[in-house]
Amino acid sequence: MEGLLDHSLRDALTRVGGVDRCVSEFIRVTGTLLPCRAFERVVPELRNGSRTAAGVPVRAQLLGSDAVCLAENAARLAEMGSAGIDLNFGCPAKTVNLHRGGAVLLEEPETVAQIVAAVRRAVPAHVPVSAKMRLGYNDDRRAEECALAIEGAGANELVVHARTKAHGYRPPAYWERIADVRAVVKLPLIANGEIWTLADALRCREVSGCHDLMIGRGMVSDPGLGLAIQAHDAGLSVSGEQIADRAAPWASLLPLMWQFWQRVALHVAARHRAGRLKQWLNYLRRSYPEAQQAFDEVRLLQDPVLVTQWLQRAQLQSKPI
Repeated sequence: MEGLLDHSLRDALTRVGGVDRCVSEFIRVTGTLLPCRAFERVVPELRNGSRTAAGVPVRAQLLGSDAVCLAENAARLAEMGSAGIDLNFGCPAKTVNLHRGGAVLLEEPETVAQIVAAVRRAVPAHVPVSAKMRLGYNDDRRAEECALAIEGAGANELVVHARTKAHGYRPPAYWERIADVRAVVKLPLIANGEIWTLADALRCREVSGCHDLMIGRGMVSDPGLGLAIQAHDAGLSVSGEQIADRAAPWASLLPLMWQFWQRVALHVAARHRAGRLKQWLNYLRRSYPEAQQAFDEVRLLQDPVLVTQWLQRAQLQSKPI
């Protein structure tokens, strides 16, 4: 999720809990063995045992079409201690696809297999190699073929985003097609796409047949969603509403926003920092009425000093007297 879920937001969301593992935004590989600093810029968790501050493992994700070059970069990441290597066959961005990266490779199952096999050979056996794919590029006719290619090439795990590139991010997600893929492959399968609430998560499990879920924008919108799913699995409540009410209250998010803001200041130019906070608040409006008021208050702010002052006031106002 380039431009949204970077290491600063990973840090904040994993502090909430309910997350078993993260995957970084993609690192584009185009014919060059990248230096360690390039990987650490995207995945600074590599300097912390490939874990967030909360202790959640992070796998570095690679994107490209050159199997040999991807393998060389994967080997370097393994040497740096990455918790695993993830391969992106799902990005729908036009620029990425024009350069033979992401979802366009789903038109070439043989290339997908070559990439996965090369990376699997290049890293030690104990380093997991996973892949993420969409159902296809313009249509989903080759979904099963691509999944079988990934499995046959030795991947340990596969995430399926239940839309094609042509679908983009428009609802709905076609979870039933994940069930079709699951019927033909034996490797662990993880469902992804259009999971915004606990009810969505439970319905996705039912339709796809997958217990494990990857959640992106839904977790950005509701940082307590993972906790709500875990609470349901533990049998703490049969009511999604009851679980959600205690998962991550608004007041608990304000200190996380402060930590997020401090991290953003370390790597984002001053003129862009306010935009990062507004971006998160914009997603939070989907789940929190309080986020709408917060968004309205910061919407016109650009000066980082003024944003800092707003965050400090918001934290003070949220504390009980």
